[in-house]
Amino acid sequence: MFSKVSTLLGGSKGSGGELSVNVVEARSLSNKDVLSKSDPYVELWIDEKYKNRTKTIDNSLNPVWNENLKFNIHNQRKRTLHIRVLDEDVATPDDTIGSAKVDLEEVFEKGRVDRWFKLPALFGLSSHGEVHLILEFTRT
Repeated sequence: MFSKVSTLLGGSKGSGGELSVNVVEARSLSNKDVLSKSDPYVELWIDEKYKNRTKTIDNSLNPVWNENLKFNIHNQRKRTLHIRVLDEDVATPDDTIGSAKVDLEEVFEKGRVDRWFKLPALFGLSSHGEVHLILEFTRT
């Protein structure tokens, strides 16, 4: 197990590490509410058993969070970060605005990635908006 992690993370002695994800902002989100704008938040996970989320920003399609969420990396097989943007609702289940997946290999190699990630619609022909993330990986 450790040799595979070490290979994935560039062969360094410290095979594990911490992934820090700064959820900066989103833009041009699809509106899921009828009478007002969406109340978006972002949910992130590598392992579905451990999800992390931002606070909810009320009534915005271009929210700014600037929140830092952290993940401990132990298992090289789980190298995909899942992003889901949801609209928080009080009386009904929260609506999904959009989702995306990020391959963490580039972050493991470079140490830092600063990028806008599209939330593709069906078949990727259009978009439900974009999320700006800054991902940093620190070996331990």
